[in-house]
Amino acid sequence: MIGVPAERIQRLGMGPNYWSMGVPGPCGPCSEINYDRGPEFGEEGGPAVNDERYVEIWNLVFMQYERGPGEGKESFPILGELPSKNIDTGLGLERLAMILQGVQNMYETDTLRVVMDKATELTGVAYGAAHDTDVALRVVADHMRTSVMLIGDGVTPGNEGRGYVLRRIMRRAIRNMRLLGATEPVVGELVDVVLKTMGQQYPELLTDRKRIETVALAEESAFLKTLKAGTNILDTAVTDTKAAGGSVLAGDKAFLLHDTWGFPIDLTLEMAAEQGLSVDEAGFRRLMKEQRERAKADAKAKKTGHADLSAYREVADSSGLTEFTGYSHTEGESTIVGLLVDGVSSPAATEGDEVEVVLDRTPFYAEGGGQLADTGRIKLDTGAVVEVRDVQQPVPGVSVHKGVVQVGEVTVGAGVHARIDVTRRRAIARAHSATHLTHQALRDALGPTAAQAGSENSPGRFRFDFGSPAAVPGGVLMDVEQKINEVLSRELDVSAEVMSMDEAKKQGAIAEFGEKYGDRVRVVTIGDFSKELCGGTHVHNTAQLGLVKLLGESSIGSGVRRVEALVGVDAYNFLAREHTVVSQLTDLVKGRPEELPEKISGMLGKLKEAEKEIERFRAEKVLQAAAGLAQGAKDVRGTALVAAKVPDGTSADDLRKLVLDVRGRIPGDRPAVVALFTVAGGRPLTVIATNEAARERGLKAGDLVRAAAKTLGGGGGGKPDVAQGGGQNPDAVGEAIEAVERLVQESA
Repeated sequence: MIGVPAERIQRLGMGPNYWSMGVPGPCGPCSEINYDRGPEFGEEGGPAVNDERYVEIWNLVFMQYERGPGEGKESFPILGELPSKNIDTGLGLERLAMILQGVQNMYETDTLRVVMDKATELTGVAYGAAHDTDVALRVVADHMRTSVMLIGDGVTPGNEGRGYVLRRIMRRAIRNMRLLGATEPVVGELVDVVLKTMGQQYPELLTDRKRIETVALAEESAFLKTLKAGTNILDTAVTDTKAAGGSVLAGDKAFLLHDTWGFPIDLTLEMAAEQGLSVDEAGFRRLMKEQRERAKADAKAKKTGHADLSAYREVADSSGLTEFTGYSHTEGESTIVGLLVDGVSSPAATEGDEVEVVLDRTPFYAEGGGQLADTGRIKLDTGAVVEVRDVQQPVPGVSVHKGVVQVGEVTVGAGVHARIDVTRRRAIARAHSATHLTHQALRDALGPTAAQAGSENSPGRFRFDFGSPAAVPGGVLMDVEQKINEVLSRELDVSAEVMSMDEAKKQGAIAEFGEKYGDRVRVVTIGDFSKELCGGTHVHNTAQLGLVKLLGESSIGSGVRRVEALVGVDAYNFLAREHTVVSQLTDLVKGRPEELPEKISGMLGKLKEAEKEIERFRAEKVLQAAAGLAQGAKDVRGTALVAAKVPDGTSADDLRKLVLDVRGRIPGDRPAVVALFTVAGGRPLTVIATNEAARERGLKAGDLVRAAAKTLGGGGGGKPDVAQGGGQNPDAVGEAIEAVERLVQESA
């Protein structure tokens, strides 16, 4: 090495100074460049002696050989030289910043230290006070910076993929702030510091500040609720485990925390360890696996009718995959290459049989990508007919037509004419194209976080799920709908092209996150407005959609919203019905359509006032009745008894109020029983109350109600002081009153 003294060069052998991927492939020697931090970090001797003092900042890998299979980092054969050699070099930017800024680790560099300082300000815990709190502060700084960058790139917290990664690191940062002593929400202030620091190099973060803050604050709010509920459950589980002399938290407890309260397993591990327990991770993983397998089995059963997948694989192995002709044809000739009856392979099926038919080529679209399957008919050359009700692909590439044999006998090998329901296909195509327009319009309005999270395109209507931390304001939804319909009026052509994934990315095509794509993909382009990877069917021009009407949006989970909409004739019919309703309302309120909200609001206000007035009159009536009933109490061997029937139609609530009011008017030192009856809706009802003095004599409301209700042909119950019952025979109210009087007489 030119210019480097020999005493500052060390050879550390194959382990540290030779690089490979651990499997057969490119490899070569490497030279690591280390920085000497000085004697205060330890003794001399280079990285071979002290890796605390000598920090690696740069690595140069001379990629020039091909290695063979072998075990370990040092035991493998060199097969020869690479045809093209190169030097793979990597410099640790933050390690270099640490050295240039004269700090002890990368967490103390300028971009992270300010976040730790803010965490210190919020918690009162100084950096450098103790190892454990230093680690917590570093976690907060690193994780909050990472979270802001991920949200800025369009990631939203979720339960799968990159969304789950973001959720985990955000929640770990929040929890570490709680461990440091924070009792109030803190994410807003931490995000603000990160944005100010990183925004200098990434100005798009400042442009997108509001959305980033909204996403982060929503996740903090959700997690604090989860943390409060889950922590109580975990504390109980830990206490029970320790009380039983255990040192391992059961896997089913960890699974419950995850499945019910959304506690990530790493959080359970961390919190259990803080209380001196380990966690049965193997048990947790087993339960998670069982849950996934159940979910897959349920989904598979719904799609395939419980058929053994091996039957479909055998068809694929013997006859190849199904050729889809539906992009350009709605009908065509084909051959039956597979047939299942009740989930079992069969050479033939007869009239009335529910069958699954596999064709070598088909115009039927199999459900996928959010688009429902085509329906239609398969007609054999012999005249037999299968009514196709659904099409699925239980095995990738094998389209299974599910339906019923309407006429004749269906046999494997028979020639057929397959024809889809064209009207249904066109209605679904309109919905699918409208979904693409909605996706783009939402992204334009809300930003890249409004990424597709699911959809369903059915005839004349669709639903579209997308990422959003909060509800979409009504005004924004109106703007989105207007933009979609403006695109329809522009009569944009819709085209599809198969290309490489790299080319699709270059063209800016949107891919649905979580979907698996091959090297060649189909890109659907709608004029200059939308470009997405899609395997579905579409209209040829946006004018064919006619009209799109968004019905509204709602939440279907944390950070995910759903828009539902109508397309074409269905949208027109909806608006026509709405117009009819508006016309009827304008006639009723004697006003113009634009006056409806104000007039109806005024009418509702008057109605509420009238209801309050009615309630006031009813209360006065109850009070008047209560006074008279209390004054008319009979003395039954020292017990004041009020047993009477009040006017029919008295509600259960009013009857209860009246009973309690009457009881309250009788002096407390005198035993009292109040039993009132009414008939409402043709059925008798009773409420009975006793005071403490009566209960001391053994007169309990529940016992009295059961006796009365039995006479009425029904039942009832309640507490000793007040109970309620009813029956079927309104003519027996008099007998029920007598039954109560007898019980009071006997008990008194």
